[in-house]
Amino acid sequence: MGAVNPSVYKDILRVRPAHGFDIACFLMRFYQYMMNVGTVTMITLSGYSFLLAGAVSSIIAIVTFIVSPQVSRLVDRFGQSRVVPFATAVTVVGFSLLVGNIALGGPEWFCFVGAVLMGFVPSAPALARARWTHLIRSGQLGEHAPDLRTMFSYEGVLDDIGFMFGPSISIALASSIAPVAGMMAGAIALVAGTVILFFAKGSEPKPMLGAASPAAGASASEGVSAAAPKKERALLLTSPVIRVLFVAMTFMGAMFGVYDSTTVGLAEELGDPNIASIALMTSAVVSMVSGFIFGMLRFRSPQHRQLIVASILLGVTFGAMFIIDNMGTLLCVSVVASAFYAPFLIVVNATAERAVPTERLTEGITWVNAGATCGMAIGPSAAGFMIDGFGAPAAFDMGAVFAIAIPVIIVLCRGVIKRQLRQECYREVGKAPAAKK
Repeated sequence: MGAVNPSVYKDILRVRPAHGFDIACFLMRFYQYMMNVGTVTMITLSGYSFLLAGAVSSIIAIVTFIVSPQVSRLVDRFGQSRVVPFATAVTVVGFSLLVGNIALGGPEWFCFVGAVLMGFVPSAPALARARWTHLIRSGQLGEHAPDLRTMFSYEGVLDDIGFMFGPSISIALASSIAPVAGMMAGAIALVAGTVILFFAKGSEPKPMLGAASPAAGASASEGVSAAAPKKERALLLTSPVIRVLFVAMTFMGAMFGVYDSTTVGLAEELGDPNIASIALMTSAVVSMVSGFIFGMLRFRSPQHRQLIVASILLGVTFGAMFIIDNMGTLLCVSVVASAFYAPFLIVVNATAERAVPTERLTEGITWVNAGATCGMAIGPSAAGFMIDGFGAPAAFDMGAVFAIAIPVIIVLCRGVIKRQLRQECYREVGKAPAAKK
């Protein structure tokens, strides 16, 4: 490991063109991370079963998995300001149908109509990272531009805040005000963020359709043409690294789907829904701090090795979920395991950046995150079945299996990852390319 530099975030905060889109994407993240556990909480607190709640949450995840990468492909092709408002509008319509049906005590089948439309939500993390990468690699920020490692760490912290605090806030509002209150707050944040992003056009990457040839600093990895083909295939089909990361993130999404839903289930079994909010909030603080510290570190080890180590640490710690059966063990595992969530996510996104052409980064990161979304389609439904049939501790056991599968897939595919990545040192990412020996 290299040096520790506490001042690396100053370069990020000095970039004024990023303030608008970072605020926008930060707000949009809250809704995106509220969707699954927020939906489960809203439906169960409204008197419906965990099985229905898990099924609706899974439908949202499945549609998001299918549609979100296609939305990102359109974003790369036509531009964020043209595509994102439309995708948000469809999402809000679906949200309104679901919440309205729950509030009015409508039929269960109608929940799935709203769930399908909610899957059109645009990927806020991918939108933000694409803008940052455009600013850095285009040379607009000059020699004082932050490197991409710092950016991914910074965005990873923001992801973590949304991922951890979003569900906690949703649960707290739903349990203390009304079942629909949490999701309503998330929808307001989504709309506000979309409006802000629309007007922050100065930092928007140029769309591939009709754009000029990419800048010299935006070249892709060896063997991948920087110029986008007229009818490009999906990155999931053409990039082996994206496929491996997709599968690993699928297991992670399934693990967190079980973790979030089962935390709510255990809290209700113990007679206090606020326990879930406390547990998720505690893990949020730990993960946020660890991600912030991780961004100060400089590692000299190759990228594929960083990915292997991060996956092992995440898998082993969350694999300890099998011991959870009360509030004490829940907090203990959450605190220890959450310390490795943010570093893993940072390393995964940085690995994706090295594996795809810069002008297709929105799609690449969206496919990686779609893996987590795909896992979320499995986790809540499986957790709902286990909770209803065997209780919350049994559901945590299943989550532990998903956690252990994460490092297994990374280790098995380490050769593919090593061969396909650009091999420049992390400190050189975003700067001048490393000289070839």
